[in-house]
Amino acid sequence: MLKVIAGLLAATVLSASGVSAAEIKPAVIYDLGGKFDKSFNEAAHVGAEKYKTEKGVEYRDFELQNDAQREQAMRRFARDGSSPIIVIGFSQEAALKKVAAEFPDTKFAIVDSVVDLPNVRSILFKEEEGSYLVGILAAMKSQTGKLGFVGGMDIPLIRKFACGYKGGVKAAKPDATVAENMTGTTGAAWNDPVRGGELAKAQIDGGADVIFHAAGGTGIGVLQAAADAGKFGIGVDSNQNALHPGHVLTSMVKRVDNAVYKAIDDAATDKWTSGVNILGLKEDGVAYALDDNNASLITDEMKAAAEKAKADIIAGTVKVHDFSTDSTCPY
Repeated sequence: MLKVIAGLLAATVLSASGVSAAEIKPAVIYDLGGKFDKSFNEAAHVGAEKYKTEKGVEYRDFELQNDAQREQAMRRFARDGSSPIIVIGFSQEAALKKVAAEFPDTKFAIVDSVVDLPNVRSILFKEEEGSYLVGILAAMKSQTGKLGFVGGMDIPLIRKFACGYKGGVKAAKPDATVAENMTGTTGAAWNDPVRGGELAKAQIDGGADVIFHAAGGTGIGVLQAAADAGKFGIGVDSNQNALHPGHVLTSMVKRVDNAVYKAIDDAATDKWTSGVNILGLKEDGVAYALDDNNASLITDEMKAAAEKAKADIIAGTVKVHDFSTDSTCPY
């Protein structure tokens, strides 16, 4: 009898504090490219999986095949009682504005865009800060003084990566140059590894020996081309160091996994807040990846330079240009 009473009391406490797993039904909607793109979407998947493993909370997810499915998927999850519904990518913005307004009691989160509604958490990152750090590492590693950048869709968000990268390159090696190419102007630019490889090869033929990509699935081709040529690639969003050990110098990790995990946990523990969350180096929102796959490539001098820059950016003594607020990149 005592055990039964104790169990009932525990259940009451859990319910009162808002941490009962039964009270939330998380859902994740990935952008084009899918949850196993080894990059942006996969980082979101990792965060949801981590929460499921640690807290025992199941979630639903959906991989878009075309733009028309965005609104359909959001509305279906909302009607089924899912909350929070976390949508990945700026391309979800228009659909979310409509659906979130229709379901004011449902919690939504969007990564990489701002939707100004009382039930939406908008999650942004300071991509320029992490890109600045990998730019320093790239410039210090380069033997030719010629570096490359391959972006996915040509949008201000990807220009943020490129501009921050160039800033880090110039800080470490003022005479270095950066060749820059974007893959395309539509969503298809995120999932074209063949084209990514072609662009990287052209940059390598021009002398580039370190190439950073911010191109989603397209970047797989960039890293492959760099490895095939005996050069170095730099991964993005997820830690991609293991894709070509010895040829991926580092990865500019964008902690979408942490953001997704926190969104689910905040909903579960009654700590949910709407509004804009901006995550940079100070908030552990971006970083450069160092592990067994690339430890031999990063010298103590390179690491010291990156860590000093990180500390200076956090302290505010180094300001990295944000292309999203000023489209004139000064580097």
